[in-house]
Amino acid sequence: MEHKITIASTEELAKAAKEFIAIINGKRSFAFNGQMGAGKTTFIKAICEQLGVEDTISSPTFSIVNEYLTTKGDKVFHFDFYRIKSEQEAYDMGYEDYFTQRLIVLLNGPKRLRHYFLQTL
Repeated sequence: MEHKITIASTEELAKAAKEFIAIINGKRSFAFNGQMGAGKTTFIKAICEQLGVEDTISSPTFSIVNEYLTTKGDKVFHFDFYRIKSEQEAYDMGYEDYFTQRLIVLLNGPKRLRHYFLQTL
């Protein structure tokens, strides 16, 4: 079932993040596509806040992955694959391990790994 969440302003981010969490139905891995500056990381930050992450949430553009802990003890991983040039580069960093565990994975820029995500997400 496809769901559409429309966010008209930053004031609606918390509500949209709550709606997103309500409809994910136990799924744990999510890919966010869009132009640079479209608000993907901003929405991911709102999702993390709604999940109970108290750490500073920032873009993992240079680190490639940020790890957060929720108040319930769940781990949330936020990837940014825009700088990844190939599927091999992602394999070398061990990204598959994150997807095979029961972790919450939020991913920017998955187009470079499209083959893998079409099979697993």
